[in-house]
Amino acid sequence: MLSIGPLTFDSPYVLAPLAGYTDLSFRLLCRRYGAGYTVSEMISCHGLHYQQQKTMDMLLSLEEEKPVAFQIFGADPDLMGEAAAIVSSFAGDMIDINMGCPVKKVTKRGAGAALMGTIDTAALIIKNVCSNTNLPVTVKFRAGLDSKTINCVEFAKMAEANGASALTVHGRTWAQGFTGTADWRHIREVKNNVTIPVIGNGDILTHQDGRTMMDQTGCDGVMIGRAALGNPWIFSESDRPQESSLIVAGALEHALLMEQFLPVSRMLGYIKNQLGRYFKGLPGSSSMRKAVYDSPDFTSLKELLQSASYRQSRTS
Repeated sequence: MLSIGPLTFDSPYVLAPLAGYTDLSFRLLCRRYGAGYTVSEMISCHGLHYQQQKTMDMLLSLEEEKPVAFQIFGADPDLMGEAAAIVSSFAGDMIDINMGCPVKKVTKRGAGAALMGTIDTAALIIKNVCSNTNLPVTVKFRAGLDSKTINCVEFAKMAEANGASALTVHGRTWAQGFTGTADWRHIREVKNNVTIPVIGNGDILTHQDGRTMMDQTGCDGVMIGRAALGNPWIFSESDRPQESSLIVAGALEHALLMEQFLPVSRMLGYIKNQLGRYFKGLPGSSSMRKAVYDSPDFTSLKELLQSASYRQSRTS
């Protein structure tokens, strides 16, 4: 059983933070489908400092999704400490620090994976965040900077020494970005060198892949990101269903959650992108995906899914 600080989770499968995807509606869906806990999109410490409305809206949560972690990012230790204090005044259960994002717009400011190359700054950030919250603090990072600079064990020991309650290790390096293969050996090395829980991340495409990672590395839990898009069933042992009716029902459930929590008229393109993923690989998927993308507004899109769900239920 995965435990972090005083929290114990009903599953070791965790929804990863995904910029532009892990909003409240998707987090709620993944919790319903079995995720032990979920992590928000990256939240800028600068946005929190200036109380920007779009940033503050990212801290919206509901009792139904608990437990949830809010992930913060930045390279300024003082602002990160302030951000931790602000996040702690909201309804989250944990704070996660992003020290693994490889995207240039994050790393060019010294944040994300770039912090693996400035370990003293990373240590001060973790210390300041832990000093400004009573919530458990987790740290997400990578195997290293590149294949010649694998420093995840050193980094993990530093994070533990500065107060982290758990660690998430992505088996790729900063240089790899999201390409190539995640090397799970680095996850095992971290697990063997710290006493706090370790969550593995990278190349988990099915529920069984998560079990295999835990068996091979000894990690306490697994974090799933891109493979959960259009497939919240990955968090349950049954995995993605074969029945088209269940797939359509899941897409409709997601659509209704987005209608409840997102400004759907302004985010139609995003919503189509999310819902179109559900039908990949299904019989007749190309026509269904085309119909999703051709829907002129959210009402038409919802009616499409409701009609498809009704037809599928009649034939199953």
